[in-house]
Amino acid sequence: MVKMIDARGLSCPQPVLMTLNEIKAGKADEIIIMVDNDASKENVSRAAVSRRWTVTDIGEKGGVFNVKIRKG
Repeated sequence: MVKMIDARGLSCPQPVLMTLNEIKAGKADEIIIMVDNDASKENVSRAAVSRRWTVTDIGEKGGVFNVKIRKG
């Protein structure tokens, strides 16, 4: 199951907390987090890796980053 998190317009630590809450929920195998600044992109990626998730892709379009992470 893929879960989308829209964290655009939010500053850290909010995008990280939203991501960690979804990881803890344990329902998704893949999560796509939408953020709109470099700091959130980097912090979300680091938080995912620290929970043993893999960053599979970071795409950018129109100033919005889509950080894709996968369990395992």
